Amino acid sequence: MTPTARRTAWVLLVGGGVAFVLLAWWLVPWSPVPDGPVEPVRPEDWFSAEQLARAEDFSRWARAWSWSSLAVSIAVACWLGLSRRGRAWADRVPGPWWVQVVVLVAAVEVLRRLVTLPFGVALEQLRRDHGLSTRSWAGYTADLVRNEALGIVVASVALVLLVGLARRLPRAWPAVAGLLVAALVVLGSFVYPVVVEPAFNSFEPLPDGPLRQGIVELADQEGVEIGDVLVVDASRRTSALNAYVSGFGSTRRVVVYDTLVDDLPVDQALSVVAHELAHAQHDDVLVGTALGAAGAVAGVGLLALCLGFLARCGWPAPGRAAVVPVALALVAVGGFLASPVQNGISRQIETRADVDALRVSAPEAFAEMQVRLAERSLADVTPPVWSQWWFGSHPTTVDRLALTSPGPQN
Repeated sequence: MTPTARRTAWVLLVGGGVAFVLLAWWLVPWSPVPDGPVEPVRPEDWFSAEQLARAEDFSRWARAWSWSSLAVSIAVACWLGLSRRGRAWADRVPGPWWVQVVVLVAAVEVLRRLVTLPFGVALEQLRRDHGLSTRSWAGYTADLVRNEALGIVVASVALVLLVGLARRLPRAWPAVAGLLVAALVVLGSFVYPVVVEPAFNSFEPLPDGPLRQGIVELADQEGVEIGDVLVVDASRRTSALNAYVSGFGSTRRVVVYDTLVDDLPVDQALSVVAHELAHAQHDDVLVGTALGAAGAVAGVGLLALCLGFLARCGWPAPGRAAVVPVALALVAVGGFLASPVQNGISRQIETRADVDALRVSAPEAFAEMQVRLAERSLADVTPPVWSQWWFGSHPTTVDRLALTSPGPQN
């Protein structure tokens, strides 16, 4: 790595980091509750002892399988990328450099998937045993293959760009790579609803009726323009209730699960949609995209510096295809370490959406909906503090119930 490329990487790391901090300070609602933080409710006031025990038992095993899978996946990535045996294996892949990149990406990702497959199967069986998964094992396998193929394609494109730029532009490659990866983040967020989501699910416009009429009125009340409200066939995979907003600009859409349409009273379903419309009102997908792009710039700078340091210690240089396992290992570790920041920001944004939803929907319906969602998904309403801090992308159920004015239901 040339001195110029190293200086450029530092500029990317510092510049992207500063941009991320400034964007987070400006765009993230750090005090989303007008009257300040609220005290979580007592879970036993809202859920029976049997419900709490069942949810805790499910969550305990779900965390065990998920965390084990994550730990093994990161360990395998590090062994392939940072061990001498992994380096020797990467050096033996034949073909042109760009073919080597794709082969190495596919090999690393498939191997990580295979070694973590027992944990995935155990988690799926757990979900089936508790009535949360409705898909067949053939459907599970098909989803697994589609997810793996998508991950390989995205990683291959990014790493072909990185290695190719390092070969052609040895001095400026970190800057060009950082800008291109940031652009890919924005492009991916924009096209995800119309390119990726249809590969996994079918979508239909929400039929006319009280729910659609209520959604239109809510959107008018919140001043949100929605191109359409779609229903996704989530019931072929899960019994959970949910809704979400994806895309931005012309690809923005509000999507509700068919389970939510079929199983929730209209007032509770509207409370869920009000939360999603709040995301649309604040352009939260665009906020996340902007933060992701800034983080990508800083991440590329940090990755370049790490690759340069490892190259000086005998590992492959960034311009060689054999650097792929090294880069994937660093990205795996970096993604894990960045989780608390990402999820901490997400919790603030989700809390603001809850507060806004309560302004336009009945608090009783909001509370009943939160209880119903927790019951249906077997959510651990009081997860371990460190687990919530590291992995929790949404506030806990007891925190969300504390936003409402009605009293306990049990």
